[in-house]
Amino acid sequence: MILVTGGAGYIGSHTCLELLEAGYEVVVVDNLANSHYESIRRVEQITGKTCYFEQIDLLDRDQLESVFAKYKIEAVIHLAGLKAVGESVEIPLHYYHQNVTGTIYLCEVMQKYGVKKLVFSSSATVYGVSEEVPLDETSPLGATNPYGRTKIVIEEMLRDLYCSKPDWSIALLRYFNPVGAHKSGLIGEDPSGIPNNLIPYITQVAIGKLEHLTVFGDDYPTKDGTGVRDYIHVVDLARGHVKALQKIEQEAGIDAYNLGTGNGYSVLEMIQAFEKVTEQTIPYVVSERRPGDIAICYADPTKAYKQLNWQAEKGLEEMCQDAWKWQQMNPLGYK
Repeated sequence: MILVTGGAGYIGSHTCLELLEAGYEVVVVDNLANSHYESIRRVEQITGKTCYFEQIDLLDRDQLESVFAKYKIEAVIHLAGLKAVGESVEIPLHYYHQNVTGTIYLCEVMQKYGVKKLVFSSSATVYGVSEEVPLDETSPLGATNPYGRTKIVIEEMLRDLYCSKPDWSIALLRYFNPVGAHKSGLIGEDPSGIPNNLIPYITQVAIGKLEHLTVFGDDYPTKDGTGVRDYIHVVDLARGHVKALQKIEQEAGIDAYNLGTGNGYSVLEMIQAFEKVTEQTIPYVVSERRPGDIAICYADPTKAYKQLNWQAEKGLEEMCQDAWKWQQMNPLGYK
């Protein structure tokens, strides 16, 4: 049985689906603060398999313990946490409390129940402003916002945990920018309020839910002045979790892996790609840069290929097509 924290969220639901398809049993812990139970129901619909669910906050240690007592958990994929960069700048203490304290409680309960295999959802934001791209796992760490710093703190904490208990096996997955949706159109990204991420913002404009896209900054030192990111299909990302799980099942240790495509696309290039797929114009206005955002960020995913036997397989057009299909089939998200 694999415990997936935050399993009802965007990346979590796709990861649960891939785990079930790979033959694992899955139990999800999620407080539904920024996710929907409907995603779990649809994962079950797609796979024809049961995905157990417990509505619990990681900060409720007693309830968390009850899950470990109830299910025979062999490993944990830890995705639960707050993730909006801008919001983290406004309420940093809340982010540290949720993300860091929640992880401490999780690891303490894991230790108590003898569960020592962990895949942790980290982020490319741990790299901060780097002089060189692509970024590999040895690139200097230095997040530019509280959200990214919570990821660095947790990574360091897990390294300290491994040093003290070398029978633990931990994979730190540094995601780049997940986009797209499952090809069925049944599960996808469903942000609450105005989206923080580019692609759901574009799709909501395309479907008429929002009037225009806001492009944050067109004065970056990039080919067209807009930020460049490594966009990865969420299904590729989810499969990376299964590969990481298979790795930690075999051997103890701790290591970090970039999950990205190795290609960088600008905001304007993403808009153009979506215009091609949707066959319509995406209106946008340019605004000031967001605090904490950087100019260019894309991955060197070689290590994940060599050590996890994983690489991204889906291209930009498929990312856009799948995101658009999800939006068209679910104009109001899971509601």
